[in-house]
Amino acid sequence: MAAHSHSHPHSHSQGADYPTHNFGTGSKWIKGLTQSRLGNFVGGHFSDVNLSAVMFTHRLDSSDFVSLQVWSAPGRSKPSFEEAMKQDFKPAKKGDSFGPSWTNHWFKVSLNVPTYWQQYERVQFEFDPGCEAMIFSTDGVPLQGITGGYGGDRRVEYIIPMSSVEAGKHEIVIESSCNGMFGVPWNGDTIAPPDMNRYFSLASADIVVPNQDAWHLMWDFQTLKEIIETLPGNSALQNEALVVANDIMNALGTADPEAIARMRGIAERVFGEGWQAKGAKVYEEGTKRAQVVGISYCHIDTAWLWPYSVTQQKVARSWSTQVDLMERYPEHRFACSQAQQFKWLEQLYPPLFEKVKAKVQSGQFQLIGGAWVENDGNMPSGEALVRQFLYGQRYFQSRFGKRCETAWLPDSFGLTAAYPQLIRDAGMKYFFTQKLSWNNINVFLHTTFNWVGIDGTQVLCHMTPVDTYTAQATVGDVNKAVTNHKNLESDDTALLVFGNGDGGGGALPKMLENLRRIRATTNNHRDLPAVSMGASVEDFFGDIDRNTGGGERLPVWRGELYLEFHRGTYTSHGSIKKGNRKSEIMLRDVELLATMATLFKASDSKYVYPKKTIDDCWEKVLLNQFHDVLPGSAIGMVYDDAEKLYSEVREACGEMLDDALRTIHHQRHTPKAPLSLLPSSKSTDILATNTTPFARCDVVRVPLANSALRSQVVQASKDGKHGYALLSDADAEGTAVARGMLADCMPVSVFTNGSDHFVLRNRTVQLTISSGRITSLVDVQLGRELIQKGKTGGLVIFEDRPNYWDAWDVEIHHLEVSTPLHFTNVQVVAEGPLRASVYSQVKYGQSTIGVTISLDAITASLKGSSRSFFRFDAEVDWRERHQFLKFELPLDINNTSATYETQFGHLARPTHRNTTWDAAKFEVCGHKFADYSEYGYGVAYLSESKYGFACQGNVFRISLLRAATAPDAEQDQGKHEFSWAVMPHEGSFLESDVPIAAYIFNSPLHVRFASSDKISKDAVDAVMPPSRPVWVKGAPNVILETIKRGEDDFTTDGDGTGETSIVLRLYEAYGGHASATLHVARYLGVEKAYTTNLLEDVDAKAAIALDHMEDISSMKLEFRAFEVKTIKLVLAPDASASRRPPKRESWVTVSDEYEDTHC
Repeated sequence: MAAHSHSHPHSHSQGADYPTHNFGTGSKWIKGLTQSRLGNFVGGHFSDVNLSAVMFTHRLDSSDFVSLQVWSAPGRSKPSFEEAMKQDFKPAKKGDSFGPSWTNHWFKVSLNVPTYWQQYERVQFEFDPGCEAMIFSTDGVPLQGITGGYGGDRRVEYIIPMSSVEAGKHEIVIESSCNGMFGVPWNGDTIAPPDMNRYFSLASADIVVPNQDAWHLMWDFQTLKEIIETLPGNSALQNEALVVANDIMNALGTADPEAIARMRGIAERVFGEGWQAKGAKVYEEGTKRAQVVGISYCHIDTAWLWPYSVTQQKVARSWSTQVDLMERYPEHRFACSQAQQFKWLEQLYPPLFEKVKAKVQSGQFQLIGGAWVENDGNMPSGEALVRQFLYGQRYFQSRFGKRCETAWLPDSFGLTAAYPQLIRDAGMKYFFTQKLSWNNINVFLHTTFNWVGIDGTQVLCHMTPVDTYTAQATVGDVNKAVTNHKNLESDDTALLVFGNGDGGGGALPKMLENLRRIRATTNNHRDLPAVSMGASVEDFFGDIDRNTGGGERLPVWRGELYLEFHRGTYTSHGSIKKGNRKSEIMLRDVELLATMATLFKASDSKYVYPKKTIDDCWEKVLLNQFHDVLPGSAIGMVYDDAEKLYSEVREACGEMLDDALRTIHHQRHTPKAPLSLLPSSKSTDILATNTTPFARCDVVRVPLANSALRSQVVQASKDGKHGYALLSDADAEGTAVARGMLADCMPVSVFTNGSDHFVLRNRTVQLTISSGRITSLVDVQLGRELIQKGKTGGLVIFEDRPNYWDAWDVEIHHLEVSTPLHFTNVQVVAEGPLRASVYSQVKYGQSTIGVTISLDAITASLKGSSRSFFRFDAEVDWRERHQFLKFELPLDINNTSATYETQFGHLARPTHRNTTWDAAKFEVCGHKFADYSEYGYGVAYLSESKYGFACQGNVFRISLLRAATAPDAEQDQGKHEFSWAVMPHEGSFLESDVPIAAYIFNSPLHVRFASSDKISKDAVDAVMPPSRPVWVKGAPNVILETIKRGEDDFTTDGDGTGETSIVLRLYEAYGGHASATLHVARYLGVEKAYTTNLLEDVDAKAAIALDHMEDISSMKLEFRAFEVKTIKLVLAPDASASRRPPKRESWVTVSDEYEDTHC
């Protein structure tokens, strides 16, 4: 038998050195404790012995090295650099205090740099005033911004040029502004009203040598720490990063240069060997297709917790900082919106504007948005949204030779369903937003999707899954871009929009350093998504466009992007809402009448289309539509500025209207028949201009300054000081003249029992007020009661205490506590036959609410089935806090949805709470009307300045006033005047005349008084303008919204170019197709006609065929539902002399007889 061998062939090939015995404890760690110790590497209790102790090699602050002189600008003035340099400066030192809030202080800084500091890689000046500041060169070029304090947005270092270090001397100028990044909230709460007496201390004014290796080690460690905190504990990279970070902590020791180099070498076990030497080229390694695309952005609220003037400074600070970073980080791409901010930079900081211009050309500074400001997405009118894009895109084109391709509204409080069409028609097809991540009821369903508007137009929309436009470029941000992505099956890429924002600032060096480390990590590990830098926003969207087959593989969202949050912004700051609506309509009227004036002025008239003034007014209105101004969510100082702008617009528009009307009316050389805004002792006739495209009759209140006007009025007040005239433009020709009481007018009456029962009635409708409440609303012709049996309507107060965002939010629970108000001290103030009115004064708390309720003898429109409406004119002295005033009617109508006007159309919203999506819409935005109808009948609210509405079940409400106390402690306190109307109508909404009635309700006639020594047909005829030369036929659902001169008729300075064109904006208003015929008077001399985009670009392929007849030219226009069309009419250059309409047989009948015209 053979002997057995005890040798095994594999016994010594593996594990030969594995010890036989083990008397140690092993290396099993307590992972949680190891992870917890990482917070002690920098700062904190051990800052004297950890890395913080060696972050700076040298620091000097004595007057031998740092010399400061200061000049404090008086009050809240904001002098220019040139003005400041002319002032007398006095010595200053570190530790001095400066204030109060919003003041500006200028420092002249002289630095002496020790010779031996030339050996170091970098020398810095550290300036920390505790607030915001701007560093200038001595010749006035902005160099960078400063953000003092110790928040995450801190940036107090300024790199001294090496040439100055070598010379041993450097001089700069600093403007320090006494406000923080988020203003000066008085109690530390961000949205608290400002502390107007805050002082800031100059905490640092030192020249320093930063230990660059220590700073890079700090950034290394921070990235490792973020990896550990972000990734799950069972992932390989998370454990490896924790091991590496722990090894670095153990190697810290005395943190001498050799130790720091050794620790940085340890970090390369995660980042890869030699990664830092590659710089921006680190992005060229690894995957060719990164899931996360990084783009730097600096959201600067054009006003919010600071006024417009401070924003101008924030723009210069933030953008100069980003330009500075581009010099050191070539991969850095900075996206920037809001043409207004660029214009401010151009005007106030020309040298910096030129720097920005160069970076735009290099592609590092990227233009986005295409709009004048990042406006509110709910309340601006359709035409105002057009102008946001028109003024924005044309500004970018004129200054930079390019337009934006991506619309950009990351912070607007909901977005109208009209936007997709307007975005596409403004030359863009991509859209970025993210505010819906703030929804407080439902999580929005998509990340990347096709957003389809009310007309069927789509834009490719991305809502960053990082859920912020101010990401800090952390590992968590990059990881969330994938883990929170809701459409990975369609497209798995995400946009990382990073940089400090709201108050400006933008990207910091630490963010760009972090992203390099994250990319280096993903070049060697698969646990994190890769991030790329250097691409544009358009590159990002373009890849999605291609990868999804033009969006075919993306989900679709139809209709508005309703934000389930900030619903109170439809009502907050009522005066701003009113200023916006009135300004929009005044500008529409100015453009119409100024266009008419240029076309029909007398041959010797010097009238010139006031393009520059119109542009100036529009820019002011567009500025006030910023998404924290128009919504009412800014501090009180902002509203002081906004009210001033609206006042300037009102004054300028008034002057332009007067000039245009005088030119139009006097085009027949009749100085004996002047027009005036107010009646005089010689006033004999009332003439009014109708700027709407609709036929109309109006009851107008006129002062009776003399007996001559009494023949023009139908009804006089009891004291004889004013009267009511009936003005008719029954043919929609543009001019309304006084008529007597017409045969088919419906005399109104008011009945009262003398105390608490009042009835307003004509032959179409009747309203009853009993015991202070509206108890009955009746369609007289149908005999139908519209108030639910046993219920009453009227004013109501709701308790308004949102969970946090005071001026922004109204919560669903506010509906749980309400107090009905009663009309008291009701008295009859007008008895008919043309107008009947009652006046009531309501006392509530410290407030007084005066309401005049009127009924006229005419219908809401000239549509045959139209009813009259009840007009409510309110004068309120509002002194409440956290109370919400509304008007409500419990209607005997049943429908699951109500209809609300939106820009260029309307949309339906639920009246029930079947789902949480339905319940979320308990307060919604509407424009000129809201309607609640069923088959056969409905009731509408007409609004001239209110935007908040609700229909819960059958209770239909319009929101009137709120009373928040933050961020404006005095929001809505004081006097208010506003109006609304209750309009019953036969038929459902789509069968009604509600849109027409609302349009007319918001567009009062422009009344003037003619003076002549002798009333005669010839005298009146002399001051009458020509009829409107452009009109639509064959499509009652198409509205001609805008008539203006073409943009290309003028230079950017408002001077004429020699071209004469008229631009028209039309839209389908009811939601169906239309075949319309556009008629143009032949005497205009239209040479060519084009369909253009919103920017008025002319494409020969879009020419429209003109059908010429004897007196008119016409063109056919086809509309899809809610389509907006822009038509450009180019007039023959030699036709100006012939633009005189033929004299009409009869402009007006002066006698009391009335021929076949009815109201």
